[in-house]
Amino acid sequence: MSSFSRRRVLTTGAGAALGLGVVGATATTASASTGTAARHSAGREETRTLDELYQATLKEGGKLVVYAGGDTPTQQDGTKAAFKARFPDIDLTLIVDYSKYHDVRVDNQFATDTLVPDVVQLQTVQDFVRWKEQGRLLHYKPAGFAKLHDTFKDPQGAWVAVSAIAFSFLYGTAAVGSDAPRDPRDLVDPKWKGRIASSYPHDDDAVLYLYTLYAQKYGWEWVAKLAAQDTRFARGSNSPGDAVSAGQKAIGIGTSGSAVPSNSPTKFVIADGHPFMGWGQRAAVLKQAKNPTAAKLYLNWQLSAEVQEKSFNGWSVRTDITPPAGLKPLWEYPNAHVDGFPKFMADRAAVERWKQTFSLYFGEVKGDPTPGWLGLHPGA
Repeated sequence: MSSFSRRRVLTTGAGAALGLGVVGATATTASASTGTAARHSAGREETRTLDELYQATLKEGGKLVVYAGGDTPTQQDGTKAAFKARFPDIDLTLIVDYSKYHDVRVDNQFATDTLVPDVVQLQTVQDFVRWKEQGRLLHYKPAGFAKLHDTFKDPQGAWVAVSAIAFSFLYGTAAVGSDAPRDPRDLVDPKWKGRIASSYPHDDDAVLYLYTLYAQKYGWEWVAKLAAQDTRFARGSNSPGDAVSAGQKAIGIGTSGSAVPSNSPTKFVIADGHPFMGWGQRAAVLKQAKNPTAAKLYLNWQLSAEVQEKSFNGWSVRTDITPPAGLKPLWEYPNAHVDGFPKFMADRAAVERWKQTFSLYFGEVKGDPTPGWLGLHPGA
């Protein structure tokens, strides 16, 4: 980062009693503009090319700040490098941390009038609904908006999904040999005891939804059997894949991956008739953004065919991009429950009940989340 220190970018606006006493009042004020925001329409799609937006961004000042959800500070390094290669003169600050920490920071920054990011790109899909209702999001339709699947866009352009992601389980091909688990039911076979890693379902709402689908499909007896498997739980949806790739565990549950057929030493499992979960990571331009043109450039670039065709898992949010051989568009898998995740996230009371139930089976989350909530968590 050239113009902000990480600590400054994360902690700006962390005063005012952490915003707890102020957010409500500020949100009420913002809600007064809800009617106006609801009536406002972004109209037609962006007609400027990426190069034209690039030049307009340079005239604006050439700066951009993005808060992106993720497990580690380096998780979006590839995105940053690709953006910088395409637009070398843009001063991009891209901060990665858990979405549930970023949204609290942004709410507090609203409350203290210290907004830092221009774009928010998060897993906490319910925040985008709330922020739209509060009039916090710029209604804007990037080029290609009409080509986005309906599940992956707000009709008024308040937000769009920039990537299609799936969570399931995976295994190391060498570690499991010829007796690989075919679907989630096989994960409770005693032969896998002590050989499974998982991210905590009560620490990550997307993983929680996956485990919820498992519980609904296979019952609590299955959950109890998994709890008896001496599964190693860790924070972060990256941790199961890391454990399998390092040869520490044979199977990883609650992580993303690619179902594109390959010679990879790990296999991401999607089984017909058995649940996994798919979702779109939402992104939006904040109405109070200091660099709105740069923010628009970022969304247009993320949704461009040149970026969508290179997605790591072969899936795109666009309907006009054909997945690699062997894959269907993510929304064509009924067992991905693409429509289900936003509905699940909207009922926060139910989410909390699911979290507490799984914590009874699998134990409490290790580590104190408070430093991250304050803006000091390194994202690891």
